[in-house]
Amino acid sequence: MILLDTHAWLWLGLEPRRLSAAAAAAITDAIGTGGLAIASISLWETALLISAGRLLPQGTEEAWLRALVDRSGVVVKQTTPAIALLSAHWPANFPRDPADRLIAATARAEGFSNFIRDLVAADTKSGRFGGKVVTRFPPEPNGYLHIGHAKAICLDFGIAREFVGRCHLRFDDTNPTKESQEYVDAIMGDVRWLGFDWGEHLYHASDYFEQLYEWAVKLIKAGKAYVDELTVEEMREHRGTLTEAGTESPYRNRSVAESLDLFERMRRGEFPDGSKTLRAKIDMTSGNINLRDPVMYRIRKATHQRTGDKWCLYPMYDWAHGQSDSIEGVTHSICTLEYEDHRPLYDWYLDQLGVHHPQQIEFARLNLSHTVMSKRKLLALVNEGRVSGWDDPRMPTLAGLRRRGYTPESIRDFCDRIGVAKADNLVQMALLEHCIREDLNRRARRAMAVLRPLRLVIENYPEAQVETLEAVNNPEDATAGTRKVPFSRVLYIEQEDFREVPPPKYFRMSPGVEVRLRYAYVVKCTGLVKDPRTSEVTEVHCTYDPRSRGGDSGGRRVKGTIHWVSASHSLGAEVRLYDALFTVPKPDEAEDFTSLLNPRSLEVLRNCRVEPVLAGAPPGSRYQFERQGYFCVDARDSGPERLVFNRTVPLRDTWAKIEKGGA
Repeated sequence: MILLDTHAWLWLGLEPRRLSAAAAAAITDAIGTGGLAIASISLWETALLISAGRLLPQGTEEAWLRALVDRSGVVVKQTTPAIALLSAHWPANFPRDPADRLIAATARAEGFSNFIRDLVAADTKSGRFGGKVVTRFPPEPNGYLHIGHAKAICLDFGIAREFVGRCHLRFDDTNPTKESQEYVDAIMGDVRWLGFDWGEHLYHASDYFEQLYEWAVKLIKAGKAYVDELTVEEMREHRGTLTEAGTESPYRNRSVAESLDLFERMRRGEFPDGSKTLRAKIDMTSGNINLRDPVMYRIRKATHQRTGDKWCLYPMYDWAHGQSDSIEGVTHSICTLEYEDHRPLYDWYLDQLGVHHPQQIEFARLNLSHTVMSKRKLLALVNEGRVSGWDDPRMPTLAGLRRRGYTPESIRDFCDRIGVAKADNLVQMALLEHCIREDLNRRARRAMAVLRPLRLVIENYPEAQVETLEAVNNPEDATAGTRKVPFSRVLYIEQEDFREVPPPKYFRMSPGVEVRLRYAYVVKCTGLVKDPRTSEVTEVHCTYDPRSRGGDSGGRRVKGTIHWVSASHSLGAEVRLYDALFTVPKPDEAEDFTSLLNPRSLEVLRNCRVEPVLAGAPPGSRYQFERQGYFCVDARDSGPERLVFNRTVPLRDTWAKIEKGGA
């Protein structure tokens, strides 16, 4: 049983990130077993938690209290006055979050409240859509998901979860020439990895091809659609501009019977690709170019990855996705801002058909610095061999971020922090790096790794002696315990941790200077060996103080501490140091974005040495290499005979400095 007093519960609700991993685990376990009690939440504290979006009531009046006790065993005392005063301000359908069993105080990140959530809450309160909330994440299977999609996934699934609804995963597979099963499988894996699941609600636009065709016939019969024979170039000329109205196609007023006949023959494959299209008959003078008789269908004799060669007539995205939303009973169709001008067309189609009409809501897409988000550009990087694949750790894809060592928790945290807005803005890569540092600082085990080895010989240490020292696995997590590190006469240290002629304020090893060896002894440099040809230092000699085991200097002032590994016990490893893919924050603005690729985005070090505890480290496991940064075992290339580590981020936190400077 864990008893949290009023102030601890308040602190947990407002500053959940300050919890140690051990405390968070204990509280979560207590909730799961009914062993958590909260005493005396005052009226003021309850109000503060609700206003901050941290206290989530489970209903109205006293019902949520009874459900709280019944479902989780949590006991809340002295809350009746708060209920009486505040119940009028609680949402009518505030849900229990099954994925996060903190019940009354979920650890929400900044930006929990946003305009989309407010719109959905208003619809729910008014009874629109019968109080139901159904969202969908509708990727096109023509590439891998990237960090921008993660924002949409968190929003779509998060809104559905919060309002006790459901979120569908639907593949808008309407372009067979660019789609593949590889992309379908990758997308499903990425959504699950990010922490979401669609249950039984997996759909494809291709499931609805027959229904979409029948609806298109309905519009033709109503005089709202016609078969056109203009070429792509001619259609572009007829469309007009933002300041000039379009002109009607000479085929616009052909008879309903003729359009029905041609449309049926288009389906049978009687005409070549590009020779005919089906267009909606709306308004060629509209100020919204999307309403100037948009194309609904085009002929494309290509094999579809699901339907094979059944169809040679494929719907355009604007025609397929709104009607697919309607078929599935979606209530809130959440899209990125570029679809705002398409909303009148979305509405027009649904109104003409007289079918269920979801609400389309647009938000600003994620723009991240020093990378590109266009699938077309990402595909070009892959096809041109400028990266090793979609999962190259420099790519902004979820596959690439996962391989680099990012956790799903850090990406969800990032998406929460950036919030949801209507205006485009550029998010600094430093914020994403800050999120993974915070996450891995709590969970990653520590290890010592020497990336650019320099031999260190302790002259007064017995040659045959080997000691086993104790090192802390994670100072942020007491439950992580300790590990054994072998120590011997010959070690490796970092080349940069020694200077024959030290610059000012250099507190690492140099001739005559004492430093601490992490977890070991205080040593003093007594000499060095150089390569006679290059004059490079190849070996450093020192003596150690046997009384200083554990770093005890005995009162002497020792400023520097450096890491090391035992030469005879350490393991060889390859370490890949990744940096930003582009040299400028906005590569999209360049005429040739590839000209801005960072030539130093990857540095491969093949002669690194790591602690023996890392032998057999499983692919994807993450570590903090002390004084270096956070690294993970490469999931593709690492194996028992060849350890390969990818640097996720260095230890230096640029974003923390940015925030401090702006404060």
